[in-house]
Amino acid sequence: MNLKESYTKIFLRELNKSISDATVKEYMPLWWKNTRSKGTGGLRLTEDGYDVVTQIDLRTYDVPFPKEFVLTAQSIIFLDQFITCPYYLTNKGVVVLDERTAVELTLFSGDVRKYGLAKAMTRSKKIADSS
Repeated sequence: MNLKESYTKIFLRELNKSISDATVKEYMPLWWKNTRSKGTGGLRLTEDGYDVVTQIDLRTYDVPFPKEFVLTAQSIIFLDQFITCPYYLTNKGVVVLDERTAVELTLFSGDVRKYGLAKAMTRSKKIADSS
């Protein structure tokens, strides 16, 4: 089972809905931008998914983008690869469900491009060190 399915079942349970395979299959495309299975990342919520998160009263952390920041396709890809908790993207910032991720993003002043580059460099260094 991938993380999206796990989160979907948790959300359904909190909404007092059935967590059958059929129900999970019904709600996954409504709540997730990308329903493909991935080993890591890919946890971007749709507007409906974010509404569920607020409805079940989960703690969220709003990280605003810098004033001059332009959201690009590359920035969205970085978010998809390196954010390991459900998140919701707006024009003004990103809302994450994990405190550690919120702190990391805040340390980069909400610049997800710089955050993604730093994460990619760390990942490549770990791969090089293990070789």
